[in-house]
Amino acid sequence: MSNAISLKSADFFAKVESAKGVCLVDFWASWCGPCMMLAPVIDEVAEDFSGRAEIYKVNVDEEGELAAKFGIMSIPTLIIFRDGKVFDKVVGVVPKENISAILENALK
Repeated sequence: MSNAISLKSADFFAKVESAKGVCLVDFWASWCGPCMMLAPVIDEVAEDFSGRAEIYKVNVDEEGELAAKFGIMSIPTLIIFRDGKVFDKVVGVVPKENISAILENALK
């Protein structure tokens, strides 16, 4: 079971765009090899930042409108939000340390 929470368009505003604090949203798809490589890293990050940041996953095949809204052209794409606004964006597979560093910076 994933530590990251699956997110649907209907919940996006309440959970991310109107939220106070830091959220990471992983835009992914089940057919995407790099997404599958990054999935366990996202789960570890979700565990490491439990109680400090919310970690969500958005399946671009199921939530195409959300992917389009944020201009997702390649997956995996991670978007970090702080107080409902885009703080940073990472495209591709990146080491856990990089993701953690961005989240720590967003939490400052």
